[in-house]
Amino acid sequence: MRKLALFLLSSILVSCTGGGRSSETTGQSLGIVVSDQGNVAFDDWFEDHTMRVDIYHSGNSAEEHFSFDAALNDGVWSGSRTQLIDPLRLGLYMLEVTDANSGRLLYSRGFASVFGEWQTIPDAINQWGTFSESLRFPWPRRSINIILSKRNSLNEFAQLWSYTLDPKARIVNPAEYQHTEKVNIIQESGPASEKVDIVILGDGYSQQEMGKFRDDAERLSGYLLAAEPFASHCADINIRSVETPSQTSGVNKPHPGLFRRSPLSVSYSAFDSERYALTYDNKGVRDIASAVPYDFMVIILNERTYGGGGIYNLYTTVSADNKFAEYIMVHEMGHHLAALADEYYTSAVSYEMQPVTVEPWETNITALLDPGNIKWKAMVNEATPIPTPWNKEAFDEYGYDVQHRRDSLRKANVPEEVMEGLFTEQMATEDDYFSEEKYSDAVGAFEGAGYLQRGLYRSQVDCIMFTRHQKFCAVCQKSIVDVMSLYTR
Repeated sequence: MRKLALFLLSSILVSCTGGGRSSETTGQSLGIVVSDQGNVAFDDWFEDHTMRVDIYHSGNSAEEHFSFDAALNDGVWSGSRTQLIDPLRLGLYMLEVTDANSGRLLYSRGFASVFGEWQTIPDAINQWGTFSESLRFPWPRRSINIILSKRNSLNEFAQLWSYTLDPKARIVNPAEYQHTEKVNIIQESGPASEKVDIVILGDGYSQQEMGKFRDDAERLSGYLLAAEPFASHCADINIRSVETPSQTSGVNKPHPGLFRRSPLSVSYSAFDSERYALTYDNKGVRDIASAVPYDFMVIILNERTYGGGGIYNLYTTVSADNKFAEYIMVHEMGHHLAALADEYYTSAVSYEMQPVTVEPWETNITALLDPGNIKWKAMVNEATPIPTPWNKEAFDEYGYDVQHRRDSLRKANVPEEVMEGLFTEQMATEDDYFSEEKYSDAVGAFEGAGYLQRGLYRSQVDCIMFTRHQKFCAVCQKSIVDVMSLYTR
């Protein structure tokens, strides 16, 4: 629902407080040498617990700072014990954990963050933002270096911050959180270390609505498991829910003036985008989620109002009672689990940008800078032209008309069923357009993607990352399977 834009930092200042040793930089990579010799033997380097290092990530559009907050025991390690090093290297940021003595790479994962989005909004030009974030990895047996890198203007990772931590130091708390929450098993396919583990939390459900939460969690899980490629890999997935009753029903909705406090502090209007729902209470959410082993997190909202969000390796949010909850759930999990880019562009988040000169890192969009070596070349039939023609002009004209109508309806604060009716009409009309496309089933390069009408291309004429139809394109399906394989072997 939101774009994680790429940008060049004009100045990067990094600081750290609270123990251990930290490195500082001013606009250039730290230059720390990381020795990558492949996946290590888990038991030689790690214990079967999760270390959660909480940090504060602060800054504005031109600079960012990190500071150590805490190192905690976040429960049993749920990730793979063999796929410890991330070969996909997706996301705006990269976490690397190395042995403090030898520099050997022990663990790595790409991720994105709320701060990464904060830097792209107009408020960040003149204001300062601070967000709590958590870095999770297996509990180390010996001292480690924690290294954070971020993509630069060439989309290459450059080191920004490092922190040396001894797991036996007094600033590290090995005590496990004492949970009292009720846990429900929706699907259990096998050991956590061999499966994709998803935790579902609920916000805005009163004690009297816990039955509804359990039903909603099972229903939304069913939507996900019915969508490919999750359906074909259903046996690789564990899903559990954790109950967090609220004193009132519903979550905070600032735009219509419906203000509430809820246990997970989820709120619509994130970054002043009316339908974008996020929580900034990172530590509170992490404490609750640690009641079960998890790799990915879904927070369902006890709301009818259309809304949600998905951030890579952070969480997915979805309004449970909207007519399009199935779409929101599956689409936002594409962002959260596989770092897929939005492919739509006739929407309120569209804006003018300079011509794209660097290939996007996301797997499902391309700038087509080298048409003969498109990133999904192996999936393209020789008979399919690159770029691939489609009835773009008529489709765009209709899409922008729908957006104008949608904006007018939002301003009029119409009932949610009126907005749902517009979306239903839009889907039917899009079906008519797609049915006439010569390359409707082909993998190619269709112009229009990533919020840009021109200059970026998607792999197929339709995908759930493009419209509200509940189907991932072939390229997105492959990307999801690639990520899932990091947790299932």
